Amino acid sequence: MQRRAIVRFLGGALLAWPSVLRAQSTRLPVVVLISARDAETSVDLNAEFRKGLRQTGFAEGKDVVIEYHWLDGHYERLPTIIDDIVRRGVDVIATPGNSPGALAAKAATETIPIVFGVGDDPVALGLVKSLAQPRTNATGINFFASEINTKRLGLMHELLPKAVRLAVLVNPANRYTTEATSNALKEAAPGLGLELLFFNASTVAEIDAAFATISNSNADALFVSPDAFFVNRSKQFAELAIPNRLPASAFASENAEAGLLMSYGTNLADMFRQIGVYCGSILKGAKPAELPVLQSTKFEFVINLQAARLLGVDIPPTMLARADAVIE
Repeated sequence: MQRRAIVRFLGGALLAWPSVLRAQSTRLPVVVLISARDAETSVDLNAEFRKGLRQTGFAEGKDVVIEYHWLDGHYERLPTIIDDIVRRGVDVIATPGNSPGALAAKAATETIPIVFGVGDDPVALGLVKSLAQPRTNATGINFFASEINTKRLGLMHELLPKAVRLAVLVNPANRYTTEATSNALKEAAPGLGLELLFFNASTVAEIDAAFATISNSNADALFVSPDAFFVNRSKQFAELAIPNRLPASAFASENAEAGLLMSYGTNLADMFRQIGVYCGSILKGAKPAELPVLQSTKFEFVINLQAARLLGVDIPPTMLARADAVIE
């Protein structure tokens, strides 16, 4: 009797085994996207990320599961999020526009592929060994947010030649970008005859408080450090800059479109798309260690002419001619 029961059990197990294999083989790969922004302001960028995945044959919900995490500037949430996704063993971690996220992921895992989008030098950050051959579990794109701080400062000086006292707003929660911005501006400012005044903000309330302090500092203009949370707060910046008579410069065109005087930076939508392409390539078998780090090549200089009128700033025709976009 026991022998017949064992045979029946083994026979049933063998019949069930193909079903188990089919269930395992149909599991969709999981890509986790960790953004320093919020969901509301990232709709278009996420569409570009999904477009990049589709270019490699992966449609969300059909061929791949995309798990979204929105930090909205709360970088302190990273350890909990990273610990969870590493424990679950997801297939790829994507960190577009998020240097703290990329570094936290890299510190937590040496096996799960990471596709980053960082505005700082990824070699200096320790994410890769070299741009041509990363030789780690991470690769992605450098979109030069920090490297072009000096160029943006020069454009701002051309646009506002009489501005001498320059307020600089940085986010101390994003330590790497804050340090890069501070060092670059401190090196370049003396040659332009500029005096720098640094201010910190990491929350919505702190941005309000910083503007109140800046307006009492007799600053002639404002330089906004490249930070995803600051891009997130484009509308808030615009609503504060005009009443406080502060001509302001930011990295992302979103800030200029919202009402700041100017922006100079690379195309963030293209960065998200490229990250999607690399995630799809890795899902198809490519190794991040062998995928060269990409570098943004398109830089956009945007002037908000309406903001200039409200601030009483005369834009030289030569500057308007050099702008990639002029907002009327």
